[in-house]
Amino acid sequence: MTDDWRRDRIGAALRGANPTVLRRLESGFAAIGDVQFLPGYSVLLVDDPRVQRLSDLPRGKRLSFLSDMDRLGEAVERACRRLDHAFRRVNLEILGNTDGFLHAHVWPRFDWEPTESVGAPVWLYPHDRWSDTQFALGPQHEELREAIGSELDLLRSMN
Repeated sequence: MTDDWRRDRIGAALRGANPTVLRRLESGFAAIGDVQFLPGYSVLLVDDPRVQRLSDLPRGKRLSFLSDMDRLGEAVERACRRLDHAFRRVNLEILGNTDGFLHAHVWPRFDWEPTESVGAPVWLYPHDRWSDTQFALGPQHEELREAIGSELDLLRSMN
C-alpha cells in the first residue's frame, strides 16, 4: 500500500482507495485516525473536498454532517468502553486549521493518560506521540476497527 491516498483523503475515499475508511455515512466517511496513541481516534471526512467549513454546506447537509459526527462519536465511545475499561469520554472537534477540507475529530479519552495530559486538549500531547511509529495505525488495530465499524452498523440500524 502506498501513501498516495494521504494527499487526497476524500478523493481516495470516494474511489474506495483510502484504507482508513471504516464506513460510508450520509454526509461523508468515518475513518480511523492515522495515529492511535489514544486508541479509537477517528475522523469524519466530508464527501466533497471543496467544502472547507461547516457553513459551506446547505442547512440539510450541515445537519447531516453533525448527525454523522454524533454517530461516529457514539460508535467510538461504545467500542472503546467495551475494549478498555479505563475509557472515560469522547471529545468531538471541528477545527480545520491544517487540512483545508471539512472534517471532525473524535478523540477517546482514558483514565490511563498521563496526568499532565488529562485536562488538556489532545493537541498538546508531546510531538513524539504524533510521529512515533509505535502509535501508527496498523494491523494491531484491526479489532478496534472492527468494533467501531460494528457499532456504526448497529447505530444505523437503530435509526
